[in-house]
Amino acid sequence: MSSKKDTSGVFPRRLKSARQAAGITQFGLGVSAGIDEYSASPRINQYERGVHVPDLGTARRLAEALNVPLSYLFEPNEQLAEFVRLAGKLTKDDLKKLTAYLREALAEQSDARVD
Repeated sequence: MSSKKDTSGVFPRRLKSARQAAGITQFGLGVSAGIDEYSASPRINQYERGVHVPDLGTARRLAEALNVPLSYLFEPNEQLAEFVRLAGKLTKDDLKKLTAYLREALAEQSDARVD
């Protein structure tokens, strides 16, 4: 566990929101993420309050337990975070299609600015 504080508040807010949306207790999330059951609840509580920031491996396990992309937990832009969360629910093929669509739309937008 890192002793560093999250001064932005993004990670604590997203973690708590995702946990509540999943209907999981702090204890349940901690145990699902591989945290010892004796410290699971207090550690998740500290993460959600921004007292500590988990290391990358722990953050990855928390995201997996919550079924959200890791980047969702750290993205400060609300709309982009929601996009990442939704995109993370897509199949691999649908994600490829969405990526291709976005590339095409951005290319068209760029072409329109040149004209």
